[in-house]
Amino acid sequence: MKIIYDSYIFTEQSYGGISRYFYELIKSFNKRNDIKVLAPLVFSNNQYITDKKHVNHLVFFPNKKIKGKQRLLFLINRIAFFFVLQKKDFDIVHPTYYDTYYLKHIGKKKLVLTVYDMIHEKFTQDNISEKKRLLCERADLIIAISENTKKDLIEVFNILESKIRVIHLASSLQISKENKINTVLPESYILFVGHRGLYKNFNRFISAVSKLMKNDKKLHIVCAGGNNFEDKEISMFRELDIENRVIQFNMNDDLLSYLYSNALLFVFPSLYEGFGIPLLESFSCGCPVACSNTSSFPEVAMDGAVYFDPKDEESIYECISEVLYDDSFKKALVKNAYRRLENFSWEETAEKTKQIYDEVMQ
Repeated sequence: MKIIYDSYIFTEQSYGGISRYFYELIKSFNKRNDIKVLAPLVFSNNQYITDKKHVNHLVFFPNKKIKGKQRLLFLINRIAFFFVLQKKDFDIVHPTYYDTYYLKHIGKKKLVLTVYDMIHEKFTQDNISEKKRLLCERADLIIAISENTKKDLIEVFNILESKIRVIHLASSLQISKENKINTVLPESYILFVGHRGLYKNFNRFISAVSKLMKNDKKLHIVCAGGNNFEDKEISMFRELDIENRVIQFNMNDDLLSYLYSNALLFVFPSLYEGFGIPLLESFSCGCPVACSNTSSFPEVAMDGAVYFDPKDEESIYECISEVLYDDSFKKALVKNAYRRLENFSWEETAEKTKQIYDEVMQ
């Protein structure tokens, strides 16, 4: 059986949950004899495939900003993908995101689609939604990464339940063995991970935690990833009188693991997530978790986290206050989290995905 993955996500992302997902699938499938993966790629600056053991490619000025660079990468990689498509030597197309440019070139070949969330439909209303709908209609089977995403797919796109299979993701992050992290951290901090815009609910989180920071002058907030703070964010910090106690780091896996491992608490205040890999990352590093009581969070974390209403600033404040300084509570959460983490592995994700491929070929 031959599966072809398009180049989109390894062109678009240097880091990110979706490219990590496909990297882990490819890595698992490359160990097997009953499946062959085709992932045509010329250039990529994705960090997960840098060893080139599983996806062959060239890097393209990764640390330089060049006008039109991303557009050029997409064009070259699309040509490489078309070249392999034209040979027709594959059984299933499994797109890495929601591009549709290749559909007319695959004929009646089987198509399996992974849907990660319904964020575009619920929050952004952009043209990606129509592409996603088209792919859902064309797909022979759809993989949803959580029961919550499956429910949203049925409600928003009216997809037949019989067409959807749920396969959970996993985490690749482990406690860092690196002893020399060249980063000076505050003694006590709450960790926020990822992008901060729109549905991520960052501003409400900051407002809630600022009340705690007024009473605890040692408490800081560390933001991992998400690019440098914007001017409007800095202005907000200044108005709340916490400007010098909110820090942002760009990261690799070693630094991210280090940040989780040393945080008092990881807070995930997002209004909506299709799965929420940072939950499992935090679990694996022994960091207690406080998160929203919405979307996929309770499904993934269960009793490994403590929950708040993400639209209620007082709820966020009270939840974080309850766990932040209670060591016995934090130990109980971490113990539950380790137990919950045993239910997720990339090997199981890959095995269930292979079963989907087998099913669609019957």
